[in-house]
Amino acid sequence: MVNQDINEESINNQEDTNIQNEAATEENVTAKPTAEELLAEEKDRYIRLYAEFENYKKRTSKEKMEFFQYANQDMMISMLGVLDDFERAIKEIAKNGNPADLQGVELIYNKFKNKLTEKGLKAMEIKAGDSFNVDFHEAITQIPAPSEDLKGKIVDVIETGYTLGEKVIRFAKVVTGN
Repeated sequence: MVNQDINEESINNQEDTNIQNEAATEENVTAKPTAEELLAEEKDRYIRLYAEFENYKKRTSKEKMEFFQYANQDMMISMLGVLDDFERAIKEIAKNGNPADLQGVELIYNKFKNKLTEKGLKAMEIKAGDSFNVDFHEAITQIPAPSEDLKGKIVDVIETGYTLGEKVIRFAKVVTGN
């Protein structure tokens, strides 16, 4: 029995020594990183910081380009009403007006439209019979389709739609057939 107690005591002492050695080893590993580990850690931080800065530069550059492209969007939207008025005036003068007046108004209209086009404004090309697309069209009303091939398609264009660059600034107002 005495031998068994001594044996158990030596086993317990060995386990305590092993646990203390493992704890000391863990402390040494965490307490003293090598120069290579420190260098690798700093290099990783530098690479991440550099990548983050590059992403920041790309993002701000893109935002700046979008700002310049769409900075005059509000002004363009307000000018669309004037453009519509010119189109209506040309139609009325063509019906019962003086040809010289019509020519003068058309000249001013074309010059105004060309200046807006230079700044990125583009009219949407929509005709009767085109498919209805909610990304570009706004349905004002539905009427019974005059023919079978116009069901679910555009029957008439009430107001022209416009884009500025790739962005729709005014949806085309259309009548669809059902």
